[in-house]
Amino acid sequence: MRTTAAARTAAAVALARAEDTRRRDADIAFFAGRVAADSMGAADRSRLAALYLQRGRETGDFEDYGRAEALARRSLELRVAHNARTYVVLASALLAQHRFTEALDVARALNARDPGVAANQAVQAEVELELGRYAAARALFDSLWPARRDLAIAPRLARWAEIRGDTGLARRLLAGALATARRRRDLPPEQVAWFYLRTGDYALRYGRLDEAAYALRAGLDVLPSDYRLLAAMARLEAARGRWREAVRWGEEAISAVPDPATFGVISDAYAALGDTVQAAEYARAMELAVLGQPGQWHRAWSLFLLDHDRRVPEVLAHVRAELATRRDVYGYDLLAWALHKSGRDGEAREAMATALAQGTKDPQLLRHAAEIPR
Repeated sequence: MRTTAAARTAAAVALARAEDTRRRDADIAFFAGRVAADSMGAADRSRLAALYLQRGRETGDFEDYGRAEALARRSLELRVAHNARTYVVLASALLAQHRFTEALDVARALNARDPGVAANQAVQAEVELELGRYAAARALFDSLWPARRDLAIAPRLARWAEIRGDTGLARRLLAGALATARRRRDLPPEQVAWFYLRTGDYALRYGRLDEAAYALRAGLDVLPSDYRLLAAMARLEAARGRWREAVRWGEEAISAVPDPATFGVISDAYAALGDTVQAAEYARAMELAVLGQPGQWHRAWSLFLLDHDRRVPEVLAHVRAELATRRDVYGYDLLAWALHKSGRDGEAREAMATALAQGTKDPQLLRHAAEIPR
């Protein structure tokens, strides 16, 4: 019975994925033709950039982020006035490539040109948050509170609330945003599914597994092909100790997008099942997926290596290099964990104090802090 149900689910996912791909690629082909026919068309380049950005998010293809960046930059070269949306696309493409300082420059330019627009301020606030520039983030987020019901703002405010340790507020903001998204008939399925993902992922990270399961499955009802929801289901089943289900969901996810973190979940699931060969194969696949991505190391890979006591000095060097520009709580958490794994607990405690200085209550941070001897 379970095998038949799993087969039906896999077939539904494959069918939905094929239809999503067909529709999206047809839109890309249409606007690519318009761009090719008009060397001065700023609007068409902006629209095509947004489509490449969307496809990059849905497939994890870093080349699409690069295409989105190039088209957005060209659109802005052709026309700056009445082109604010293209600044947002460019900043988002840079964020997706983990080029945070460049994204901040773009966000600042947008707000200088078009000041006082809440959605634009939210973009800059998000980048400030990613960089760990919390004083600047606080000023921006405080100004955004009156717009907290806006779907472009509520999830970012929720993230800020989580960093500050106000987990109740973060949960309410996400729940409110999801309720609004569900009522909006104009939103495409991938956006509605994203709000389910945010809600489910938040519940999962804080141990509310039934709540997470409900949100993630509801998201998959909206968009069965979403690899991020499939990957979150794998993490959920791993949290429940249902290792074979974790493998099944994880393999569904990586069949669409070779996300490094999901390879790690599958590797750990096989290890829990006693299959060391498969565990090693998926760990190697995780490394290959990381190496296939440009820019800084994927943090999930660093965490995986540290959790398995592998290549600790190398991870520590990468973490220190990233902290030169991105000084957020999760970077300091990784530093603390790497120092602990290096046997340098005095330094680890100092780094962990910085990680917890904002009041963040993320269970990962608290677990690491508890394991570092005092």
